[in-house]
Amino acid sequence: MDYKDAGVDVEAGRAFVEQIRNLVKSTTRSEVLGKLGAFSGFFELPSGYQQPVLVSGTDGVGTKLKIAQAVNSHETVGIDLVGMCVNDVLTSGAEPLFFLDYLATGKLDGAQLTEVVAGIATGCRQAGCSLVGGETAEMPGFYQPGEYDLAGFCVGIVEKSRILDGSRVEVGDIAIGLASTGVHSNGLSLVRKIVSDRQLSWSDRPDTFTGKTLGEVFLTPTQIYVKPVLEALRVQHLPIHSMAHITGGGLPENLPRCLGTGQSVKIDPTSWQIPPVFDWLAQMGEVSPDAMFNTFNMGIGFVVLVPPDGVAATLEWFASQGLGAWAIGEVVPGNGELLGIG
Repeated sequence: MDYKDAGVDVEAGRAFVEQIRNLVKSTTRSEVLGKLGAFSGFFELPSGYQQPVLVSGTDGVGTKLKIAQAVNSHETVGIDLVGMCVNDVLTSGAEPLFFLDYLATGKLDGAQLTEVVAGIATGCRQAGCSLVGGETAEMPGFYQPGEYDLAGFCVGIVEKSRILDGSRVEVGDIAIGLASTGVHSNGLSLVRKIVSDRQLSWSDRPDTFTGKTLGEVFLTPTQIYVKPVLEALRVQHLPIHSMAHITGGGLPENLPRCLGTGQSVKIDPTSWQIPPVFDWLAQMGEVSPDAMFNTFNMGIGFVVLVPPDGVAATLEWFASQGLGAWAIGEVVPGNGELLGIG
């Protein structure tokens, strides 16, 4: 016997690396050293920093992969993978530098996984970071045919004196919510249960979604906020005091994470237009408003905190970048709570 008899095709793995070579190359920044296929990825720190601090983040895509695999559409989940990591790193004010992926499957399907990596490369280009390496693991018997799993790892950089960690936040600061593109990559287990319990198909086209299938709606990739937010900080010099990425747990869990000591934030849930996808989920699943806000982003994928005199310029900037933005709340004295919901 040989390795192939056990279900691992080494030659297919080598062919896959060749298939993705140009995709990886398309993300390369000038600081990347070495080449694809080395045992490690090399990245030279950018110049111009006095006290550079490296910032790291890791995440996955969760059960959104089940939808991608059910409809055999795999490119958008790669964007999700990058988005979930780089948006986290961004909250500290850091610029994402490079990204690595871990991709595991039962049997390597070159065409399928090339789609995945194409999405990862797209996400890296959107975030301005380099895909410097990764790992593809073929594990027969561990995953069902056609199944794969993803994890991502990102490293960014920020000047130590410019780290945003909540210490700059003041009572009276205003929370500016930036629009999401939908559910992003959180709450998909509840989405799948609703679709299953209502005996719907991912190919169904509810009137709410103007001709789109459920698969298309729920595979809409995560919004990557890196470039407009970094430019707001570094070029526009907007007075951003702190930031939050709205992921699992929604606004109630994530927005208080960017506050200082002795602070809470009170939001007005009527201050922005909640996208139709969330109304559809609430109706079809008979999900309470509290459960909706504690599961989904409800149309707000990222939040920046600014002083009152910075609100107008901040709203104007993000509107100029094609991002919906609303003043959704205010920092008040408290104990790290989100007020205004429930």
